[in-house]
Amino acid sequence: MRNRFAWFIAGVVIGAIALYLGLWKGGVFEPYFERARATATRTEPAPAPRPAPPPVAESHPAPQTLPAPTPAAPGGEADRMKQPWPSAKAIFPPIENLKAADILDTFSQGRSGGRTHQATDIMEPRGTPVRAMVDGTIMKLFLSKPGGNTVYQFDDAQQYCYYYAHLDKYADGIQEGQHVSRGTVIGYVGSTGDADPSAPHLHLAINVLAPDKHWWQGTPINPHPILMQTLDPAVP
Repeated sequence: MRNRFAWFIAGVVIGAIALYLGLWKGGVFEPYFERARATATRTEPAPAPRPAPPPVAESHPAPQTLPAPTPAAPGGEADRMKQPWPSAKAIFPPIENLKAADILDTFSQGRSGGRTHQATDIMEPRGTPVRAMVDGTIMKLFLSKPGGNTVYQFDDAQQYCYYYAHLDKYADGIQEGQHVSRGTVIGYVGSTGDADPSAPHLHLAINVLAPDKHWWQGTPINPHPILMQTLDPAVP
């Protein structure tokens, strides 16, 4: 009985060794066991560091973009200023026998309140006849504090308004709505308004009329170069 038990134990041990050698070490399951062991002992690579987030820019409001300028509609100020200045050939000098030395280029000269003169002064003795520069209509006879006795005349095409100021008086028979030919006497040189009494002169302005044709509105242009072209070369 004891011998049988001994042989049984020996058989179990021998069977276990055989099973180990067949299945584990070099047996059919060896590849799987090797793969498991390799996986268990493999060192996983460290994860790549994440890129640092970009710096947050300071918050500023977007710069304001101004809209593109709208082209001027036909008949607007841009178109009016494209018109040629009044032709010297169509203009009669406001003073007969006018000389260059009598015409002062004071268009851009400063005035009180940040204003500019926007006119030309023609120095003449008091009572010198003032003549209409163009064929046109007397639109307004106006007595103002700065200009004194004034005349507003439109040319026949109603493109320009001719403004004569500081007149001593109007010519007899001149009235609003009257059509006059160039060269017609419309008033006389004086110093009414805010002019210096000791320096009588004609204050002459030329304005490009706005579409509504108001005598009190317009875009001033310098009369000096126009007047200079009307001078008689024979007059010294």
